[in-house]
Amino acid sequence: MKAAIPSSKINGDFIHMVFFWLKNPDSASDREAFKNALTQFINTNLQVVGSHIGEPAATDRPVIDNSYTYSLVVTFPDLATHDAYQVDPTHLLFIEQGKALWEKVVIYDSVTN
Repeated sequence: MKAAIPSSKINGDFIHMVFFWLKNPDSASDREAFKNALTQFINTNLQVVGSHIGEPAATDRPVIDNSYTYSLVVTFPDLATHDAYQVDPTHLLFIEQGKALWEKVVIYDSVTN
């Protein structure tokens, strides 16, 4: 049996989880364009202290919604930093580049209590 790996706290007390449904999820060029825009955005944004760009995992249980195309999880130290992120030019540019590619976006925000 493997030894347990100790859990570590996520860097940042404000978690911003974004799920994107692309208009044409089967289009390789749309997926590549979207992922490139998303990656460029995260690599240049100064407010984000932690990030994860992902696609649905190959899990299948009734409680799992894996209908989205891409997910983005970013963390911030606090609400004020999140608010600055919302109006940051890198965020606004990403929205401008990506909005023609997605049909739906759902966001969940969470704070440490």
